[in-house]
Amino acid sequence: MSNPLYDALLAPYEGRDTVFLHLPDGAALTHADFLAAVNRTANALAHLGVNPGDRVAVHVQKSPQALALYAACVKAGVVFLPLNTAYTPSELDYFVGDSQAALFVCDPAEADALRPIASGAGCHLHTLAGDGSGSLADLADGQSSDFEVVARSDEDIAALLYTSGTTGRSKGAMLTHKNLLSNADALVDTWRFTDKDILLHALPIFHSHGLFVATNVTLRAGGAMIFLPKFDIDEVLSALPKATSMMGVPTFYTRLLDDDRFTRELVAHMRLFVSGSAPLLAETHERFAERTGHRILERYGMTETSMNTSNPYDGERRAGTVGFPLPGVEVKVCDPESGQEMPQGAIGVLWVRGPNVFKGYWQMPEKTREELRDDGFFITGDLARIDEDGYVTIVGRGKDLIISGGYNIYPKEIELFLDEQHGVLESAVVGVPHPDFGETVVAVLVPEKGRTLDLGQIEANVKTSLAGFKRPRLFDVVDALPRNTMGKVQKNELRGKHANAFQ
Repeated sequence: MSNPLYDALLAPYEGRDTVFLHLPDGAALTHADFLAAVNRTANALAHLGVNPGDRVAVHVQKSPQALALYAACVKAGVVFLPLNTAYTPSELDYFVGDSQAALFVCDPAEADALRPIASGAGCHLHTLAGDGSGSLADLADGQSSDFEVVARSDEDIAALLYTSGTTGRSKGAMLTHKNLLSNADALVDTWRFTDKDILLHALPIFHSHGLFVATNVTLRAGGAMIFLPKFDIDEVLSALPKATSMMGVPTFYTRLLDDDRFTRELVAHMRLFVSGSAPLLAETHERFAERTGHRILERYGMTETSMNTSNPYDGERRAGTVGFPLPGVEVKVCDPESGQEMPQGAIGVLWVRGPNVFKGYWQMPEKTREELRDDGFFITGDLARIDEDGYVTIVGRGKDLIISGGYNIYPKEIELFLDEQHGVLESAVVGVPHPDFGETVVAVLVPEKGRTLDLGQIEANVKTSLAGFKRPRLFDVVDALPRNTMGKVQKNELRGKHANAFQ
C-alpha cells in the first residue's frame, strides 16, 4: 500500500533500534520507539474521527511528541497544519476556521483561551505540552503501537502551510507528498547528507525549515538529530562537538560569533553549516569563515516551494547570493509587468518551476491562477537577478520595491551600501509616502555594539555614492530591527512607523 512520504522517510526504520533523536537530558530515542509513538498517535487520531484528507491544526511547543504527531499525520493520510507558536488567538481563529480543521492541538496552558476557537470551527480540541504531556498524549498512551499505513498518492496533500502574509489574508499553501519528498531528495544529494550525519536541530518545527528541511532530510539520509527545544547558546555550544552539521537562521550564527567560547577548535570536526529563512549579512559570512574556517552555505526557499536554490557544497559559496537551482528546479527572472524573461543580470521577479512547487492555495482558486501558471512556473514575488556565473541573488520582495518620482529603487542595493558604513551593524530600507515623489526612501540603521553612528558622515558618503533618487531622506537609528520568529525583518512595521514622516 503506497504512501510516498511514509515509504521513503519512515518505513525504512521499522523495527530498527538505531538512534534517531539525542535529547537534552542525555537520553536517546530510537527509530523503533519513535515509530511506536507515531502509531499510537495515528490511532488516537483515528479514535477522534480524523479521516484521511482532514486537517490537523497544531499550535504546540517543540518536542519529540510533536514531531511524532507530524509523522502520524503522514502515516494516517492526514494533512498537517503547523502554526507559529507566536500567533495570537485572533490569528489562530482565522487559520483553524479557514482550514476547516478536524482537530486543533494546542498547549495545555492555552486551552481555555483557545477552546472557543475550536468550538466555533466545529472541531475537537486536544492538548500537547513541550514536556510531552497533555490530553492528546494521554489518549495516545492507551492506543495500540500498530497502525496500518493509509494509502496516498504523489498528488495528495501532506501539509497545509499558511504564508506569513504582511498584507491581506494569509494564504494556505497546499504541499503534496511529491513536493516534500522531491525536495528532501534534492537536498540530501546537494548537501551530501548520509547515515553518518548528526544534525544539530535547534530550529522550531512549526516552520518548513525545521520540519521539512531539517527533519525530512535527516530521515531520508538515515542520520540522527540532536533535538533541542530552542536555540540556547549554552546548549548549542555543548552539543556542537557531538554534531556533524547544523541548520540555522542568521541570528543563530551572529549569537555564536558573539560568544568567545565559539572557536575554530570547537567546530573543527563539523561538515556543514546551513543558513536560511532570512538573508545572511556578508559581514557574518566573513566573520564566520575567519573564526572557524567554515563557509556558511546559504540557500533560498519559500512556503510554497520549500527549497529552490542553494550555494554549492563543492565550489564557491558566495556571500549575498543563494546559489544555483536545486536538481530538477528551474528559475528565471521575468519582467513584473509583461512576464517576459529578462536579460542576464537584470532585476526582475523570480519565477520557479519544479516538483517542489506547491499544488495551489487552499480555497483560493483565483489567487492560485494569478501566481501559479499553466506551464508550472510559480511567480514568487521576490525580486532577483542571475549573474554571469548563474548565481541567484535575492534583491527583495516585490512589495518592498520603492517607486520614487517614477524611478524603481531596490532596497537591497542601498542596504548593502549602508551595511558597509563605519559602525553600522545592519540596515533596512523602506519606502514611505511623499507628497511630491509618491514615495521616498527611509533608512533604519542598527549600530554595532558600543558604537555611536556619525550620521553626518554616512549622509556625506551616501551623497557621493548613490544617485539622488536613491538617497534616504530620513535616517532612523534603532537598537534592533523588528523581526518575526524566523528572523525576517518586518518591513511593514518600519513603513508604518514612518508612514507620516513627510505628510
